[in-house]
Amino acid sequence: MDFILLFFIFIALELFESNWQKSDSLYGLINNNYLLFRKNIFLYFILHISFFYTMFLSFYFNNFGFWMSSIFIVKFADISFKLSIMKKLSNGISVENIVPMNLNITPIIRYFNVIIYPLTFLFAVKLI
Repeated sequence: MDFILLFFIFIALELFESNWQKSDSLYGLINNNYLLFRKNIFLYFILHISFFYTMFLSFYFNNFGFWMSSIFIVKFADISFKLSIMKKLSNGISVENIVPMNLNITPIIRYFNVIIYPLTFLFAVKLI
């Protein structure tokens, strides 16, 4: 029962992250991230709550295997990549120079993390 509750919490946190970054284009997503980054970097980190939740789950289950570590590593890389973009934007480089192509973000792409990370969690705790 513990796994199911934690699984649904994971889904809720991923939905939250997808919704605060929500935009129809890649440039809009970067802009949403940059607005929060400019306000307060600590708030920016706190809003990536599923990263911290992944760390909690790793310690709670004492699970540092391939699947759980892969969630953590991908989330860490995502935040690092975004921070790199935020730093370049803070230095006055335009978003067009950082990311040369503005892609449309469909709802399937926007909410892909809501499917992938929780399912990977189920693999990590050997429920699938």
